[in-house]
Amino acid sequence: MMPKRPYPITPFHKTAVVTAMAATALGIVHGPLAWIPLVLFLMLCTGASFCHRCSFYVPVISRGATNCAAVALTFDDGPDPATTPQLLDILEDNGVPATFFVTGERARAYPELIRAIADAGHTLGNHSFSHSTLIAFRGRKRVFDDIAATQSELSRLGIVPRVFRPPVGITYPHLAPVLAALGLSAVGFSCRARDFGNRAIRHLSRRILACAVPGDVIMLHDLPPYHVDQMAAWLVEIEALVKGLKAKKLPIRPLAELIGKAVDNRQTIAER
Repeated sequence: MMPKRPYPITPFHKTAVVTAMAATALGIVHGPLAWIPLVLFLMLCTGASFCHRCSFYVPVISRGATNCAAVALTFDDGPDPATTPQLLDILEDNGVPATFFVTGERARAYPELIRAIADAGHTLGNHSFSHSTLIAFRGRKRVFDDIAATQSELSRLGIVPRVFRPPVGITYPHLAPVLAALGLSAVGFSCRARDFGNRAIRHLSRRILACAVPGDVIMLHDLPPYHVDQMAAWLVEIEALVKGLKAKKLPIRPLAELIGKAVDNRQTIAER
């Protein structure tokens, strides 16, 4: 059963109230006019869902503080036996931390990779159970069960995420109460290569280095490239990105340092 915990009033709630008032007032003047604010509200809600840095439905942390001089690396959709071990090697060789937003489905399938990520000193976040892009259209209970299932899988391995990244960055009305019930904060990203789940590998590092600035939360993927013969090229791009960020005087720091919030239960940090 989903516990009921208070959650913040968001722009969605405030806009809904204003829309209802406007529709009522216009309806009194002339009935058909009531549809105008309702249609505008529907359009706003649809657009806000796909804005990965938008806090319309739920507060989303997308980047570090304005005075932060570092960046954070995050990897979505894993773990995967074809990529995670090699990715961990690159991170270790360069001495940089990362956060892995993993799915419960893959955590269940590859518990040894979850342990390897944790043992290497990296943090883990919740990225839903099956990474369904249709989760936004499910009821509150279904959403709760999906995210809670990932919490359960990881807790069995001694890891309890404190942050959640919505699949594809899509947010929706019942996400706020679900995250509040599970004690999770929504974390997005501010910089990405638009690699479409490692389908577009070419110049991946160049695309990120061209736009990365202090405070950025960089989003990448821990998945095999869409074309198997691009694995070596992907690893070269990740290595080039890590070295390029250092050359650009953008140190790579733990995500928790940037956002002022613990990423999982193995961290203690004074929250901002």
